[in-house]
Amino acid sequence: MTLAQILADFASAPVSRNDTMAQFVRFSLLDWASVGIAGRAEPVAQASRQLALAEGIEQATLFGGGKGSARTVAMANGAISHALDYDDTHFGYVGHPSVAIIPAVLAMAEREGVSGARFLDAITVGMEVVCRIGTWLGRTHYDAGFHQTGTSGAFGATAAAGRVLRLDAPAMAHALALTSTRAAGLKSQFGTMGKPLNAGFAAEVGVTSALLAAGGVTSALDAIEGVQGFGPTHAAAEDHAAFDGLGQEWLFPNVSYKFHACCHGLHAMLEALRTLNLSGPVTSVSIETHPRWLKVCNQPSPTTGLAAKFSYRLTAAMMLSGVDTAALESYTDEVCARPDLIALRDKVEVRGNDTLEDTEAHVTVVAGGQTHQARSNLMEVTDIARIGDRLNAKSTSLLGDALARDLRHDLSVLEEARDLSAFTARIATI
Repeated sequence: MTLAQILADFASAPVSRNDTMAQFVRFSLLDWASVGIAGRAEPVAQASRQLALAEGIEQATLFGGGKGSARTVAMANGAISHALDYDDTHFGYVGHPSVAIIPAVLAMAEREGVSGARFLDAITVGMEVVCRIGTWLGRTHYDAGFHQTGTSGAFGATAAAGRVLRLDAPAMAHALALTSTRAAGLKSQFGTMGKPLNAGFAAEVGVTSALLAAGGVTSALDAIEGVQGFGPTHAAAEDHAAFDGLGQEWLFPNVSYKFHACCHGLHAMLEALRTLNLSGPVTSVSIETHPRWLKVCNQPSPTTGLAAKFSYRLTAAMMLSGVDTAALESYTDEVCARPDLIALRDKVEVRGNDTLEDTEAHVTVVAGGQTHQARSNLMEVTDIARIGDRLNAKSTSLLGDALARDLRHDLSVLEEARDLSAFTARIATI
């Protein structure tokens, strides 16, 4: 069987979410909706919304209100929910799953008028497929310059959208194979509006491929792994162990959530710094991280708020100076230009250490003549109740008490909801 057929068999068959998988799907849905609503006024969000509204087709709801076709709404909502770069990350393949999967599912689910239970079911399948194909593509794919949110995300979005359409296994395989010729996303877009659009494009590709397959379009079934297929032409590691246990075990619950409003590669460092109890002026800061991140979020002297989200040196200076790295308003051009932060930024040294995990950082700070050290590994945070509490607090910080409370209520009854009208009304908040 080809990879498209293996994934299609899983994506079209009945699945049973265990409690952990179900909980993390709910966590990610809350997180996605919160950052999407909060990001609806960003420039890339406004441009994406206008493109969707201009079609005059009313099939699905946009963040911030209004409707568009399922394809353009998936694109717009994907870009909007990634505009703040504050959404979840899966380090199994280094990608943002929710911003590619949920917009595609929501757009298709609203177009088809499905229940809350079917909506959650399709998200579950899409989240697992993106993790599996992302792991198969591996770090060689990511290190070559591809943005897995856009590439792997497109395959997960296709499986999820096809699930909503109830594609059978042969049609689902053709949809996934079609996706191989359109999945795209480059890390060169980091720090620009192109990065959130990678998520939006992935969601749109998922909807388009699923609809085409539903209409009878076929494709080369070995288009993912075959000669001149997606994997061989996109530096795939081709780790076939990525599909072990598919349908019995779940990879998605290893997802990590952001509690700082910047690139996830910076979070282990920030979590380590926040544990330090310093006294006296800081004279030096040393950060050790996996070398992979040096090409992703190591902009040494950012001048814009957007670029600041990809800077070890500046975000370290922000944390050490008491600037709230969880607050959206902390990332501005003015913050980048603050003389005190620039002076502290220039005392920060960032080094690669290939003995560290992707999710780990070590910090050494000399302050007041004393040396302080700390480490953090994001994957060591496994307390589900604590994760839930921090996500609720994040949602409240982004949306305010009333809206965050209403959103949590809508999600708590979603499993039993006959349709998605209550949830989409919340998405449409102006």
